[in-house]
Amino acid sequence: MPARKKLTPSNNPHKGMDVPALTSSFVNHLEYSLAKDEYTATALDHYKSLALTMRDLLFERWIDTMQTYYKKPSKRVYYLSLEFLMGRTLGNAIINLGIRDEVEQALAAAGLSLGELEELEYDAGLGNGGLGRLAACFLDSMATLAIPAYGYGIRYEYGIFFQRIRGGEQVETPDPWLRYGNPWEIERPEFLYPVQFYGRVERRTAGDGSERVGWVDTSDIMAMAYDTPIPGYRNDTVNNLRLWAAKSTRDFDLSYFNHGDYERAVADKVVSETISKVLYPNDNIFEGKELRLKQEYFFVSATLQDIIRRYKKTNGDDFSRFADQVAVQLNDTHPAIGIAELQRLLVDREGVSWDTAWEIVGKTFAYTNHTVLPEALEKWPVDLFGRVLPRHLEIIYMINHLFLEQVAARFPGDAARLGRMSIIEEGENRTIRMANLAIVGSHAVNGVSALHSQIIKRDLFRDFYELWPDKFTNMTNGITQRRWLASCNPDLSNLITSRIGDGWVTDLDQLKQLVPLADDPGFQAEWRAVKRRNKERLAGYIRSTAGVSVDPASLFDCQVKRIHEYKRQLLNVLHVIHCYNRIKADPAAVVVPRTVIVGGKAAPGYHMAKLIIRLVNDVANTVNDDESIDGRLKVVFLANYTVSLAEKLMPAADLSEQISTAGTEASGTGNMKFALNGALTIGTLDGANVEILEEVGADNIFIFGLTTDEVEATWRDGYDPWSYYHADAELRQILDMISSGAFSPGDPGRYRSITDALLHHGDTYRLLADFRAYVEAQDDVARLYHDEQEWSRKSILNVAGMGKFSSDRTIREYARDIWDTKPVPVKRG
Repeated sequence: MPARKKLTPSNNPHKGMDVPALTSSFVNHLEYSLAKDEYTATALDHYKSLALTMRDLLFERWIDTMQTYYKKPSKRVYYLSLEFLMGRTLGNAIINLGIRDEVEQALAAAGLSLGELEELEYDAGLGNGGLGRLAACFLDSMATLAIPAYGYGIRYEYGIFFQRIRGGEQVETPDPWLRYGNPWEIERPEFLYPVQFYGRVERRTAGDGSERVGWVDTSDIMAMAYDTPIPGYRNDTVNNLRLWAAKSTRDFDLSYFNHGDYERAVADKVVSETISKVLYPNDNIFEGKELRLKQEYFFVSATLQDIIRRYKKTNGDDFSRFADQVAVQLNDTHPAIGIAELQRLLVDREGVSWDTAWEIVGKTFAYTNHTVLPEALEKWPVDLFGRVLPRHLEIIYMINHLFLEQVAARFPGDAARLGRMSIIEEGENRTIRMANLAIVGSHAVNGVSALHSQIIKRDLFRDFYELWPDKFTNMTNGITQRRWLASCNPDLSNLITSRIGDGWVTDLDQLKQLVPLADDPGFQAEWRAVKRRNKERLAGYIRSTAGVSVDPASLFDCQVKRIHEYKRQLLNVLHVIHCYNRIKADPAAVVVPRTVIVGGKAAPGYHMAKLIIRLVNDVANTVNDDESIDGRLKVVFLANYTVSLAEKLMPAADLSEQISTAGTEASGTGNMKFALNGALTIGTLDGANVEILEEVGADNIFIFGLTTDEVEATWRDGYDPWSYYHADAELRQILDMISSGAFSPGDPGRYRSITDALLHHGDTYRLLADFRAYVEAQDDVARLYHDEQEWSRKSILNVAGMGKFSSDRTIREYARDIWDTKPVPVKRG
C-alpha cells in the first residue's frame, strides 16, 4: 500500500467557492462542527455554520499570507488602537471574498436568507465611535492593498454598552457580544505574555561594572492572544487582528480553597481578568482612571513583546535592523506608553544601550492625533502613574530631561516654552502629558484632516512644530467603500457598477465617471428608485423598533454620532422646534415633510449629553403626538446606534447633519459615509467638511455658520449670547419653551440647565451665533428637495466626488510617507 501524502496547509487542496462547494461545507459544519441536522438546527446554528464556512476560506488565505510575509521579508506595520469598532464580520467577509451571489444561491437552495442570517450576528462593538471605526476601515484597506500589517488591541468581554431608552432617558446595560461565542476568532494560548504592574525598581552592579535595573515584586497578569482574520478585497491577502485577553497567573489559590474560603480563592483571578472585561470605563473616578491606565499598558506591553518575538525569529539579538522592519502607528494617545515600554524592553531586557534604544524608538513610532480640544489630551497623575508603573516613570523622567536639554539649546532662556513642552506638567498635582510623550518619541505626527493638521501646527502643538516642522504632516481620514457602499447599499452599488463597471470598489476615484450621468433623467429616476427602496426598508425598521410610522417620501434628515455638546445635536433640536412652531403658527403653509432621525450614545457620566438625549425624545413625543402637524414633521431617536444600524441608515439618508462648531471636529467620517451613499451634507466648515466642499463643489453642499477664525475671534473679542436671544424672536421663543417646560410639563425645570448653559454660561459651542444661519441653510435644503430632479443631480455629484475619501488613499499615503513600506502580494498556488 503506497504511503499516504501528508496533508499540510501548504499542500492541502484549496476549498472551492462555487455553489456546490459552499453547500457541502455549510452542511458539513452543521453536522460536524455543531452536531446539528435539519431537524435540530436553529437559525443561530445556520449563521454559525455559514460563518465557519467563510472562515475556512479565510483561514486558507490567512496561512498563505503569513507564509508569504516570512518568505518575502518586508517592513511590517503594527497598528495599535485601544478601540476597533468592527461591527459584523459575515457580510464583509463575503464581499471581500467576492462570492455574495454564490452564497445567496447556496442558502436559497436550502430555504435560507443571507440577509436574515446576517442579522443574527452580534456587532463587535469594541470601540466608542469614530476612532474605533476608523481603525476597522484602515485594517480593511491595509489588507486590500496587501500591506503587511497587524492590528493590536484588547479583546473586551463586554463592548460599548447597550443603550436602551426608558422614559426618554438613556439607560446603559452590558453588551455581551460574546454570549454565543465568536466564530471568527482563534484562541492562541501559545502566545501568552506576562504584563507587570506595581512593584519597585531595583538596581545592582553586574560583574562587568555596569548597572542593571530590575522591576521586581510586581503583580503580574498574563496576556493571551485571540486572532481574527482581516480579508482584503479579492486579492487572497488576509491580515491579522490580534486582541489580548487578560488571564490570571493562576486560576485560584489552593490554600484558601482548602480552608473553605472559596471567594478569596478565586479573588486574584477575578481582579486580574477585569482588565479586559469591559471597554475602558468612564474616567471620572480614581479607580476608573487606574483601570484605564492598566488597560492601556496591558495591551501595549503584550504587543511590543509580541513584535520583538517576531523580529527575533529572523534577526536574533541584533536590533540594528529593528526600525527597518517594524513600523508602529499609535492611534491617538492611548498607546503612547508604548514609547517608554519599548525603551524599557530594549534597555532592561535586551541589553541595548540607552542611546541606541532611543534612536530605535524614535524611528519606529508614529503618532496620529485625533483631537483639537486641549482638554481631551490624555494626562496621568504622576503619583498614580508611578505607583502602577514605577520603572516607566523613571524612563519618562529621563526622556524628558534629555528632551528639555535639546529644547533649551535650541531656544535658550525661554523658560515658558520649556514648561509648555515638558512631558511633565508641573503644578500642585503633577501630570504626565501623553501627547507630548507621543510627539517626542515619534518620527512622524499627523492630523486627520487638512484643517485639523493646520490647527495642531498653529495652536495645539505649535511649540513642537517650531522645533520639528518636518515631523508634522496631514493624513485625511477615509472610509472603506467595500463596507460603506458595496456591502451596505447593494442596490446603489449594482446601479453604479451597471454604468461604470466595478473598478470603483478598489479605486474610488472611478466614481468621477458618474458626473456625465448626473444630468441623465433616466439615470436620475433609477437613482431615486434605489433611494426610495432604502428609505422604505429603514421606515420598516423604525416602525418595528421605535414604534413610529414615518413617510418614506419625506426628507430623511439624519444626525447619528456620539452625543457630545461640540457635535451640537442640541442645534438640531432647536431647528426641529423651529419647524414645529412654524407649522403651528401657519397650519395651511406648504412645507416639505421632514423626518428628523437622531442616534448616538452618551458617555455614562456625561450628564449634559444624556440630558440632550432626553430632550430629543421629549420633543419627539410632543411633535409626533400632535395631530395638527399631520405627519409633516416626525422626530425619531434610534436607540443603540451601532455599525450595523449605520449600515441600514446611511443608504436611506437624504440629508447628513455635520454641524459641529468650527474648529472642534478633527475630521469626522460619518460625513463621508453619508455622502458616499448619496446624502447631501449640511454642515459647518469643520473637520473633513472643508475637503468635502472642495471635492463636491460649493453648489452641492449646504455650508453655514462661523468659521474657525470667527469662532476664535468670539473668544478673543468677547461674545454675548443674550444679544442673539434678544435679536431673534423665533430663537427666543424656542429657548423659552425649553426652559419653561413646554416639552416636560410634568417637570418644568428639567431642561433649565440646557438653556442656562447657552445664556448664562457662555454658550461654549456658539449655538446661538450659528442658529439663524443654520435655519436659513435648512430653508435652502427644503426648497431644493421640492425639485426632485435637481436634488437627484446633486446627490449623484456628491457620490461622484467621494474618491478622495477612501481609506485606501489614506493608507497609501501612510505607507509611502510615514511607514516606508510596500505591498507584499499573495500568490496562491
